[in-house]
Amino acid sequence: MPSRPSGDQLIYRRAENGEMVGYTPDEYGVRKDDGGGLVKPVNSSGGILFLALLLTAGMGVLVYFVVQVAVQGSWHIFGEVWWVFPACIYPFTFAWASYFKERRAEKLRKARNLARPVE
Repeated sequence: MPSRPSGDQLIYRRAENGEMVGYTPDEYGVRKDDGGGLVKPVNSSGGILFLALLLTAGMGVLVYFVVQVAVQGSWHIFGEVWWVFPACIYPFTFAWASYFKERRAEKLRKARNLARPVE
C-alpha cells in the first residue's frame, strides 16, 4: 500500500458534505473554483464530457470543411481562415485532457472514499 503524502503536498478544500478535506493534486482533478468570473465553470466529469463531445462534433465539421476544400481545389480559402484550425484544436485537446484528468481524480477519490471538492 502506498504511503500517504506529506501534509505540504495536500490541497485543503471544502468537500460537498461541508467538511475540509486534504486532496492530493491527482485527487483534486480540474480547478473547482469560479476564478472570479461571472459564469460558473463546468468542472464535473459529465459536464466536461458533454463539452468534449460538442467540440468533437465541431472538429468533425472542420475535417469535413478540409475535405471539401481538397475536393474542390479551393486551397486559397485556407489563407483566409487559417486561424480557425488552432482556435478549434486547442479547446478540443484541452477538453479531452480535462475530462481524463477529472475521471482519474474521481476514481482516486472513490478509492479513498472522499467527497468531491466544491471549491
